Amino acid sequence: MNVRRHAQGQVALRNSSAGVTLLELLVVLVIMAIVAAFVYPMFGGTGVSTGELKSAARQVAAGLRMARGEALATRQETRLLLDLEQRTFRVDRDVYVHALPKMIDVKLFTAQSDLVNDRVGAIRFFPDGGSNGGRVTLASGARKYDIDVDWLTGRVAIQD
Repeated sequence: MNVRRHAQGQVALRNSSAGVTLLELLVVLVIMAIVAAFVYPMFGGTGVSTGELKSAARQVAAGLRMARGEALATRQETRLLLDLEQRTFRVDRDVYVHALPKMIDVKLFTAQSDLVNDRVGAIRFFPDGGSNGGRVTLASGARKYDIDVDWLTGRVAIQD
């Protein structure tokens, strides 16, 4: 520590380390990174977290598998009806309507005969387990999941 005398006889102490150390700078940067990691998903602007998007894809896949199982069990054609505008779906003979997050973009690729109107379509499963095939795409920003239904086997698979 350096001591300096002023003209009036007062002593002024001057600290020899006037800046910040590298360690202090690193600690501040680490704290800022941790805060950003928690805050960005909440206010990132995409509206839907990756977890919510993946959960919605799994929910649609489970609905498709339920429709296939229903077709096999009852020996009757069963459809999963998807409302693109309301972002909901339901399985024939099931009273429950499943809602998807409102900020997700939903697209349906299916047979022309299974389009009810411009906002509602279906994927149909046959009593032998087969299907008319199709794809449901759920997207939010650059992230998306495709839920594919094989026309021959009725197998449902989620693609990232």
